[in-house]
Amino acid sequence: MNVRERLKDKKRIVVKIGSSSLTHPATGNLNLIKLEKLVRELSDLRNQGKEVVLVSSGAIAVGRKAAGLASKPKTIALKQACAAIGQGRLMMAYQKLFSEYNQIAAQILLTKGTMLDNLSRKNAQNTFEELLKMGAIPIVNENDTISTYEMEFGDNDTLSAIVAGLIDADLLILLSDIDGLFTDDPNKNKDAKFIEVVDKIDSDLLDMGKGSSGSNVGTGGMATKLTAARIATLAGADMIIANGEDLNVIHRIMEGENCGTIFLSDKSEDFYLVDYLVDTTY
Repeated sequence: MNVRERLKDKKRIVVKIGSSSLTHPATGNLNLIKLEKLVRELSDLRNQGKEVVLVSSGAIAVGRKAAGLASKPKTIALKQACAAIGQGRLMMAYQKLFSEYNQIAAQILLTKGTMLDNLSRKNAQNTFEELLKMGAIPIVNENDTISTYEMEFGDNDTLSAIVAGLIDADLLILLSDIDGLFTDDPNKNKDAKFIEVVDKIDSDLLDMGKGSSGSNVGTGGMATKLTAARIATLAGADMIIANGEDLNVIHRIMEGENCGTIFLSDKSEDFYLVDYLVDTTY
């Protein structure tokens, strides 16, 4: 079977979208048209009988604009304050839009501490299972208002992979401002070649990640996406990096079209999710 064809049969899907895909670059305000398209795409996946989890950035960016800050907050305290303002506003937008498509949205805020503690992690897992059983769409973000530097996931690429592993998802879709994985940074090297399929993630591939991001809104560069791919594939999920500029890409991916870079599941019996949280360098 064509590796893309098997995507049609995926049942439990985690979709991650970054701040840069949800906001207008000129103003930093929420792009409501894109947000509505995202909600419509995910609602249609639910209508197909698939289970959907959304990992959404954007709380700090939304809070920053609401608070009238001209630039991206630098200190942890200011980031946490912006998140406290923005998280409610972001969820309010999601709740309103999902309700228009007769879907139930639920908020889950996680910290690395939650995942490291055995009881808390099991409780989180049970909550996801119950929500998915109810047909709800969990919307996940890091609990930025209480996370400390030592207990941060670092970015939502890593968080989405951890969530995929926690709930035994069979597909993780990372939507970003890039088309997928290239042999080099395509913005700097015109000879960089696009990589359609990755069978196995090795040290050479991980070295490709430069840790840079083309956006002043998001935090994740290619290095974090490769880390996410490593976690997700070892946990047993296929993962795709695709460009979130056109959110119709979600149903195109699910229909088996050749979109983005696909990292094939490489499930390891030795994989233990907590190991990837204890070692913050992964």
